[in-house]
Amino acid sequence: MNRRILLQSIASAVGVTLASSDLGAKTPRPSARRAQPLLIETSDGAALYWKEWGTGKPILFLHSWANSSDLWQYQMIHLSTAGFRCIAYDKRGHGRSNDPGQGYDYDTLADDLATVIKTLDLRQVTLVGHSMGCGEIVRYLSRHGKERVIRIVLVAPTLPFLLKTADNPDGIDKAIAERVRAAWSMDFPKWLTDNTPPFFVPETSRAMLDWGVRMSFQTSLRAAIDCSRAFVETDFRSELPSITLPTLIVQGDADVSAPLERTGRRTAKLIPGSELRVYEKAPHGLMLTHIDRFNADLFAFVDQ
Repeated sequence: MNRRILLQSIASAVGVTLASSDLGAKTPRPSARRAQPLLIETSDGAALYWKEWGTGKPILFLHSWANSSDLWQYQMIHLSTAGFRCIAYDKRGHGRSNDPGQGYDYDTLADDLATVIKTLDLRQVTLVGHSMGCGEIVRYLSRHGKERVIRIVLVAPTLPFLLKTADNPDGIDKAIAERVRAAWSMDFPKWLTDNTPPFFVPETSRAMLDWGVRMSFQTSLRAAIDCSRAFVETDFRSELPSITLPTLIVQGDADVSAPLERTGRRTAKLIPGSELRVYEKAPHGLMLTHIDRFNADLFAFVDQ
């Protein structure tokens, strides 16, 4: 039996038992039951935590490397109260999803996205991705098509290709990337703590910085290392020109994690008809540092 169906069956059985043992108990309203988080099972048995707020036209958010779906809560609270159905899930090995120890390549992650879309029967959905999540959206479109998707938003993308090669000379040297991953294998929490501040701006509160670090701590080391190899070494240059959906690219010119000139500008040139919006002095985590501006731009793009 599918795990998701099994969980629902168990919940139903428990509900019947409670009802029969306490005649005075009231049956929970459907809206209350729906608000409880469920796990979505992937084709290889990974269990993905997801949540949804609001009703209306669907928007599905994909978080970045070493984060979780909580990254999007400042967008979800705004858009869910403005008449949209906002959905987000934790990538395998991240947040509250389990760690199967494998499947951290883009093909599998894109298939996980397809499973979420199919399980929730999302149609005419807007996909919003941040950093590594942008690559998952592109690979999903390459592998599963655009039938269920109406538009996409790429925020601070790690696209189109980060690795240094003969035809990408200003990319990241593979040996340097491996040395960074080796440091993670010795003290990943320290690296995360030291490298969280550039994700934000100097004015960001200490409490917000600490919250960002705690969110990153929920990432398994296996997922962190394998996902890093995926987003650094995967070349999307041949896939981007095939995208025909309305595409909004948003990035800050102070992004040190994915420098604008190497990522967002090149991505915009490769996707026909895409729109690039550059935020002055915005870092990689602009959805947390430029909330009002980004929420307004996102609302205007999805409310079409």
